[in-house]
Amino acid sequence: MRLTIVGCSGSYPGPESPASCYLLEAEDVDGRTWRVLLDLGSGSLGTLHQHADPLAVDAVLLSHLHADHCLDLTGYYVLRKYHPRGAQPRIPVWGPVGTADRMARAYDLPDEPGMHEEFEFREWDGVEQIGPFTVEPVAVNHPVPAYGLRVSADGVTLAYTGDTGPCASLDDLARDVDLFLAEASFRAVDDNPPDLHLTGTDCGEVAARAGARRLVLTHVPPWHDPQDALDEAVAAYAGPVELARPGATYEL
Repeated sequence: MRLTIVGCSGSYPGPESPASCYLLEAEDVDGRTWRVLLDLGSGSLGTLHQHADPLAVDAVLLSHLHADHCLDLTGYYVLRKYHPRGAQPRIPVWGPVGTADRMARAYDLPDEPGMHEEFEFREWDGVEQIGPFTVEPVAVNHPVPAYGLRVSADGVTLAYTGDTGPCASLDDLARDVDLFLAEASFRAVDDNPPDLHLTGTDCGEVAARAGARRLVLTHVPPWHDPQDALDEAVAAYAGPVELARPGATYEL
């Protein structure tokens, strides 16, 4: 399984990266390469072209419905509907309850047909199989319904926090994973609002408790120095830690 960081800026697109979007690729038993996106945040669709043909994506997996994680689905709707090769086949989009209506409103469409002719909207409700990928949603702590995602393929597992404040379910999400992709929006030295985001310290502590084999910090907002998140995580976790960078790839 390969992970490519398409966008990793927290809360809004930054000067060096779009907002959250992560490309996963894996082959099935017949040798076909499957591609899924974890989130499609603001600014990420354009950058995706550098890493894969957007028309070759098999599914979009939305952790939650804040703009920096889902808004470029509106542009993806336009691409799939009006592409010069003709309207493209529907692909599944998983997300929280109400995803279809929310995305229709984002592009000022009526709820029906909304984007239903381009996407098959499905709500998170247990483990899903998408080609070679097994995807387990784990409810996490955020002001809106939000999910962390455990994705397994080729005998390896990645866990992605989405956006979350500290919560018990994070230990289950990260348990024994090969790579823990964790948001580090806050700094431990600040007086942070509760139930919203993680610090680098939080990420390191979860990785250590859960036995994650590698920690990659993401979603650091442009107003913070990413080195602060890295220093906090390194102090809490003895395993390999690094900052997500747009364009970076990980072979798991």
